[in-house]
Amino acid sequence: MDGTLQINSDADILAPQDWSFPVPIVYGPGRLAEIGRRCVAMGLRNPLIVTDNGSRDLPFIDRLGRVLAEAGLVSAVFSGISPNPRDTEVASGKAAFLEGRHDAVIAIGGGSAMDGGKAVCLTARNEIDLWDFEWEEPPAVIGPDEAFPPLITIPTTAGTGAETESTAMITDTVKGMKFCICHPGLKPALALLDPELTIGLPSSLTAWTGADAMTHAIEAYLVPGFHPLCDAVALEGLALIARWLPVAVREPDNMVARGGMLVGSCLAGIAFIKGLGLVHAISHMVGAEYDTQHGLTNAIVLPVVLRYNLPGEEAKVVRMAQAMGLAEMTPQGFIAEIERRLDAIDIPTSLSQIGVPLDCAERISHKALLDSAAATNPKAADAQAVRTLIETAITAAR
Repeated sequence: MDGTLQINSDADILAPQDWSFPVPIVYGPGRLAEIGRRCVAMGLRNPLIVTDNGSRDLPFIDRLGRVLAEAGLVSAVFSGISPNPRDTEVASGKAAFLEGRHDAVIAIGGGSAMDGGKAVCLTARNEIDLWDFEWEEPPAVIGPDEAFPPLITIPTTAGTGAETESTAMITDTVKGMKFCICHPGLKPALALLDPELTIGLPSSLTAWTGADAMTHAIEAYLVPGFHPLCDAVALEGLALIARWLPVAVREPDNMVARGGMLVGSCLAGIAFIKGLGLVHAISHMVGAEYDTQHGLTNAIVLPVVLRYNLPGEEAKVVRMAQAMGLAEMTPQGFIAEIERRLDAIDIPTSLSQIGVPLDCAERISHKALLDSAAATNPKAADAQAVRTLIETAITAAR
C-alpha cells in the first residue's frame, strides 16, 4: 500500500450515494438499472443514445437499451463519434436526433462520447453554427423554441470527468485544431456513475484515462486565482486517484478501486471549471492532428510541463504532496514521484512512441497558445517556450 490516507472505508465507496452538487449525481455499483425509471420521471419518451464508434458493440450499450425498453421508452443509438470528435460528426449526430424525433440525449462511454453527446445537445434544436458555442465567444442567444434537450451523462471510464459540465472538445476539421464549446444554459440533468461499467476496461485504458484524471486534478489546482471550491475538489480528487489508480490497473475487477477512481475522476473534472494549463493546450492540438488518445497524450506531456510550471509553486506542491501521501514535498521530489507512477502503469516516455513527429513542434506550439487552457497556465509562455516543451515531450519526456 502507498502512503495515501484512506479516509473513506471500502463500504462507503461501495454504498449508493446521491449528490446534488454541481448537478444531480447518482453513484454506486449497479445503478444503471435505475436509468429507465429516472427517464420516465423526467418525462422522457425517446432518448438518443450517443456513444463513440469503439463502444457501439460493448455490452453496456445493449444493457442501457434494455433498461430503457423495460421502462417503456423507445431509444436509438448514434455511434458516429471518433476518439477525437469532429465537427462533421456532430452534424451527423444532430441529423440523427432530428430524424428520430428524439427528446433527450444520453451520452455514454468515455470522454469522446461525452463530448459528442454534449455537442449534439448544443446544436440539436437550433440553427446556430457550432463554433458560435466556442468558449471565447459570447454565449449564443437561445430562442424560446430552441431549448436544449435534456442531457444525461454516463461515464464508462474513470478519466475525463466530463459528466458534470457542458464543455466539449471538438476538432475543427478545416483548421485541424480542437476548440472548447459550451453554453451556460446546458447542464446535465443527471450524471450516473456506476463503477460496474468500468470493470471491463483494459488495463491500458484504465491507466491512460486514470492518468488523464490525475492531470486534471494537478493542472486545475495549479491554475492561479482564488477559487477554494475548485481547489478543495481538486485535492480530494487527487487523493482518491493517487490511492486507487495503481490498484485499478493491477486489480481490474476491484470494485472499490473502480469506484474510488470514478469519483476521483468526477471531482477532478469539476475542478477544472477553474481552468487547465499547457499540458492540455499541447495535448488538444496533438490529438487534433495525430488522433492520439487524449489521456495517454496528457500523461506523456505532464512531467515536461510540471518541470516548467512548478518552480515558484512550492506551497501548492506541498498541498498536492500531502493529498497524495508523499513524504517528499519539493517540486523535484513531486515530479520524480509522478514519473515513478507513470512508469508503474506503463505510460510511454515520449510522444514519438505514439507516432508524433519532431517536425510538428513549431506548428503545434502556435496552435497550443490559441487553446483556452493556455490562458490559465500558472506560468506565462511564448511560442518558443512551448515549442521547447513539445520537442522535449516528443524526444524524451522522462
